[in-house]
Amino acid sequence: MFGLAVLGSTLLMTACDDQRIRELEEGVATEGDVRMKFGEPEKVWDGENGARIFEYNRQPAGAKNYMITIGPDGKMTALRQVLAPHVFAKIEPGMPMETVRRMLGKPMKMTPYELKNVWHYDWRYMDGPNGSDAKIFTVVFNSDLKVLSTGSVADPALSPN
Repeated sequence: MFGLAVLGSTLLMTACDDQRIRELEEGVATEGDVRMKFGEPEKVWDGENGARIFEYNRQPAGAKNYMITIGPDGKMTALRQVLAPHVFAKIEPGMPMETVRRMLGKPMKMTPYELKNVWHYDWRYMDGPNGSDAKIFTVVFNSDLKVLSTGSVADPALSPN
């Protein structure tokens, strides 16, 4: 039952986000337009050359996180959905947690494993040829919050088994 509720809320958020994205054009939409469509960002990151990156998080129920770049002129220069295998592939051992957070946005869950002295950060995402495979991407951090390893598994909340 929980899996159906998560799937339903994921589909609803995706449809709303898709509509909002279609209404924003890179180089034309302003910061005000972005805030009107997406609301207040979860976090604002400093970007290059005076740009700012707005994080719009869809975790824990959703399977997407958006990073929207606002240039120094106040116009949107990029809108990226960052929970994808090509982005995960850039995460390397030794990378600081803050760098991973900046790349992927806020995780759906952070779990400490005190006996092993590690943290697991999990993000829900969709994979597969049609984006129909619900998965969890995990980054394992050591006690210094540096990446030890990464991996993906089927999302148990949405798996049929």
